Amino acid sequence: MAYDKFNILKSSAVPLPIENVDTDQIIPARFLKATERKGFGDNLFRDWRYNPDNTPKEHFVLNNPMYSGKILVGGKNFGSGSSREHAAWAVYDYGFRCVVSSFFADIFRGNCLNIGVLPVQVSPEFLDKIFKAIEANPDTELEINLPEQTITILESGESESFDINDYKKENMLNGFDDIDYLLNIKNNIEKYAENTPL
Repeated sequence: MAYDKFNILKSSAVPLPIENVDTDQIIPARFLKATERKGFGDNLFRDWRYNPDNTPKEHFVLNNPMYSGKILVGGKNFGSGSSREHAAWAVYDYGFRCVVSSFFADIFRGNCLNIGVLPVQVSPEFLDKIFKAIEANPDTELEINLPEQTITILESGESESFDINDYKKENMLNGFDDIDYLLNIKNNIEKYAENTPL
């Protein structure tokens, strides 16, 4: 399933300064029965967003109209716990295209990259600067430059580089998942097969 190409993203951000956010908090297990990626955004952080009677919890950041944007800024060790890919689906379906943290669980990172969510890992010091900038001004915008692999706090101009696997970077730039990538090089594969003896 293809997704929108990711090149340069400029957006305000939603701060979630909580460490060790695991996948069961991102999308509770009772919502994992669906096999399609659509609809999971409604249940992103379900138990943190809603009371048992389905009324919104006013204190939770996703229910605060002050904060919006396509970037979620989380605390250290974001996406830990079980390997459920539905957690990444929920993040994407809600509308986030990038998650920023000082550390990601490897499986969650991989699941995000497979569906078009860019995990940007920054130093703890830079993460703290981001949180403070958003606290001072909820409209603070970040620029995520995938070609240059930089993240910038636009108001102050402070910037930091981030790492990404070359293959995943190319796929993100083109909006490819693994199947799309293979289909894109189908002719090359066929030519190789024709010219390679068994």
